[in-house]
Amino acid sequence: MKKCIALAALLPGLAVADTGYYMVTAYDVEGQASVDYKYWNAHYNGHTVAAPEIGIGYGVTSRWYTELYGTWIKFNGGGAVYSELAWQNDYLLTQGQYPFDLAIHTKIERPRERSEGYALEIGPVLQTEIGRTQFNANVFFQRDYRTEDGGPMEMAYQLQVKHRWKSWFQPGLQAFGEVGKWNDWLPLNQQSHRAGPAIFGSRDIGRRELKYEAAYLIGRNSGRAAKSFTMRLQYIF
Repeated sequence: MKKCIALAALLPGLAVADTGYYMVTAYDVEGQASVDYKYWNAHYNGHTVAAPEIGIGYGVTSRWYTELYGTWIKFNGGGAVYSELAWQNDYLLTQGQYPFDLAIHTKIERPRERSEGYALEIGPVLQTEIGRTQFNANVFFQRDYRTEDGGPMEMAYQLQVKHRWKSWFQPGLQAFGEVGKWNDWLPLNQQSHRAGPAIFGSRDIGRRELKYEAAYLIGRNSGRAAKSFTMRLQYIF
């Protein structure tokens, strides 16, 4: 654990929150359970950090989706170390009565070391469609309560465009970023912005479904160049 902490110090400002690499979307999945596997890595100033995640999700109602998952961290190809447990809840406020759908996303993170407190994330999730093309835009407010006096409320965003060409292949674009305090943004050269191509799809496996997505993101993280690969697999039953 001490080795991971030392390596983390070499990567200041690197976004490790999963919502910095995975798009949050909200659908009616009432009664559906899923095993959710996520993975991202980032190459940054000669170092590499990666984070595999595994979770269980469930559509409690037509409006409410909940997921509990754990995260592990790997530095420079070393072994994975358990990092934290997160509980995500997404609640749909609209269901087709407007040209867009609106949901509220919340997430509570609890680190491995209980003495480090917890972190909270909350914000709106927006989605609309034009023909067969889907557009998503999310804004999240994040605060870290792991220190005695707590951290500032910071703001992050997510953007996505996806074209439903075939069920098994849907090309698109994704973008993620963090701008610092929600009411006092960092100078542009200190902000984090990543974007790149993405693919999505799903396949039926008997009476089950496998959904997948992957993206390659290029940009800057806390003012430093970074390249990232992300992927997500959901086995729905």
